[in-house]
Amino acid sequence: MAVMMLAPRSASADTPWLNVSEGRYASFSVPAAYVQANMGQVSQIMVEGNFGPSTTWTEFGLTRRGDVWSGTLGPLKPGLYYYQVTGDDTKSLKDPTNSTSVASKPLWSTFFVPGDSARLLVDAPAGQGGKVDTLTYRTKNEERSALVWTPPGYSAKGGKPYPVLFLQSGMDRSATDWLDLGRAKQILDNLSADGAIKPMVVVITDGRGPDDDKELKDLRKAVGDAYRVHRGREHQAIAGVAEGGSQALRAALTGPGGFAYAGSFSGLLTELAGGRPGPAPAPGVKLVRLYTGNVTDPAYNATNRLTKALDRARVRYEFDGVNPDGGANWTAWQENLIDFVPRLFRKVSDHGPSAGHGPLKGEFAPPPPGTTPTPFVKDGFVTFETTTDFKDVQHLTVWANIAPGGSWLRVPMSRDGDRWRVTVGPLEPWFYYYRWIVDRVGVKDASNPTKITSEPAWSSFFIPGERARLLSDVPAGQGGKVESLTYRSNVANADRTALVWTPPGYDPNRAEPYPVLYLQHGSGQNYTDWTEMGRAKQILDHQFLDGDLVPMVVVMGNGNSSNFNKELLENIVPAARACYHIASDPSRQALAGLSMGGGQAIGVLKAYPGQFASIAAFSAGFGSGTGVDVAAINSKTKLFRVYVGDVTDFVYPSFMAGLTTMNNLGVHYEFDGVTPGPHGWDVWQKNLVDLAPRLFKG
Repeated sequence: MAVMMLAPRSASADTPWLNVSEGRYASFSVPAAYVQANMGQVSQIMVEGNFGPSTTWTEFGLTRRGDVWSGTLGPLKPGLYYYQVTGDDTKSLKDPTNSTSVASKPLWSTFFVPGDSARLLVDAPAGQGGKVDTLTYRTKNEERSALVWTPPGYSAKGGKPYPVLFLQSGMDRSATDWLDLGRAKQILDNLSADGAIKPMVVVITDGRGPDDDKELKDLRKAVGDAYRVHRGREHQAIAGVAEGGSQALRAALTGPGGFAYAGSFSGLLTELAGGRPGPAPAPGVKLVRLYTGNVTDPAYNATNRLTKALDRARVRYEFDGVNPDGGANWTAWQENLIDFVPRLFRKVSDHGPSAGHGPLKGEFAPPPPGTTPTPFVKDGFVTFETTTDFKDVQHLTVWANIAPGGSWLRVPMSRDGDRWRVTVGPLEPWFYYYRWIVDRVGVKDASNPTKITSEPAWSSFFIPGERARLLSDVPAGQGGKVESLTYRSNVANADRTALVWTPPGYDPNRAEPYPVLYLQHGSGQNYTDWTEMGRAKQILDHQFLDGDLVPMVVVMGNGNSSNFNKELLENIVPAARACYHIASDPSRQALAGLSMGGGQAIGVLKAYPGQFASIAAFSAGFGSGTGVDVAAINSKTKLFRVYVGDVTDFVYPSFMAGLTTMNNLGVHYEFDGVTPGPHGWDVWQKNLVDLAPRLFKG
């Protein structure tokens, strides 16, 4: 856990560190001078927040660029986010440019991403919401306090009494968390304005209780004395999160006097006092409703056991279903409150699960430690586990492309005996890559046999599904072949290697030579990356078998060269022609590449217009327009197609500048808009999927 920084020293912090765009991208820009003044020298800066799958707590790494540490993450789903800034795992501080606060977490700031799905989380118009006051009361010879929301129009005098909901925060959580993180006031205000709830008083308590008859009795009496509320159980409800949900169930089902309504949000109760909750059904209980997130929620297994216990005891209850995208966090509990409160103190017709929620499928149990290679993948959830080599380290995360669009996030792992473990998800079907970060050092998962030649610390895994069909292996024997081609480079003065994909049924003796695509990698990569990371073989195999691909040969050469044009034209191309039955006609030749390779493709287009009739660049700018023979490019190039990721792709500004340059010059090109995602393989795989079927047709 990060250590709080005390007494931050002043530094320029006038410019906001966080900007959230209309497209729901969060851009962070942290001044290096402020970091230096308050943390000293650090090697890394992370923004820790609820950005991960199931809105779990993760770390988003910033990059030092000049005088700032910066990074962009998104698009984020609508909702409330909370974060802090951390250096070198142990030094944390609050964003001084963000005026929001979380009372129980002094280093946290929040920001809200608007959207229709978060409509009930916005502030009600001024003067139209309810009111939150503090109620002080005595119990067990100590003074305690609770927060009390009263609905619009509430008056302490005259009229009928109001029903009351007691809302628990759970252990290690504050009552203020329901306001700062749970958005309880906004939810209650908006539901009230919509006429979706019975007017009621809501009493919010912290995580220390009440969990026994005396304390709860004292609180209920204090509320009854201070507010115009019903005192009878039929007009009282109780609900809570985590341990607070367990407390709510005990109070409703086993406590004398009880409550007529109870809600358990990720409750951890596994058995009720005395083994049986009471007569069947429990007298006077009108509603018991259970909520749980997916398998990342510790309550998932507990809820499985609880439903069975309640069934055996013949206690009537309702189950909201498994929230597929929720864990044990405030995002899920906001949804629980929105569902639960409209059911109180009135008749409702819908007693089933929320839309999109599914049934419990039995308890979730990853394999015992050390029994299987990691990661363990099941139903879109991924369990990572280390070996015992790291039992003495202080901080260990898994860094993977699991953020929106494929950006990298670090997920903190927890000690499990002499290993570290974490379960992440749900992840969309796709191809993923990751590495451990062990006390700020990148380390390969030694239990994963996958290999990335250009990134020895990386491992990969695949989640199958229709969305990822083109990235999956085709049945054995049905795909093309990938072979190594060794050639002599007169630029590097050394033997080099390319990989060559030939289509199923490739015939070196057919009358017409095959068209050829020369496909280049990026900076820091090599000829192996398009097969090991880009899934080029799988994509080409599927598209060929689907009938979408003109039979072609694809040559993936080594682009790490001081003179790429010479390397390509004098070394790679002649070697490929000598070994494969491929065309030399420019109309049957294509050149494409990503990042540096995209820039190289554009460089060939400028220097040798028409040498390759089809040119494509992934995440690369056009560069200077000086000396460009526009007429030759336009007349001799059949297809010039450009691609870029979204604003999380760091070349996005230069790419857009390149579009302006081409427009001003009159260069003909195709651009269908950004590919959602960062400067990474998630984008470039999609670019190849789009490009390959367009080649050599018509």
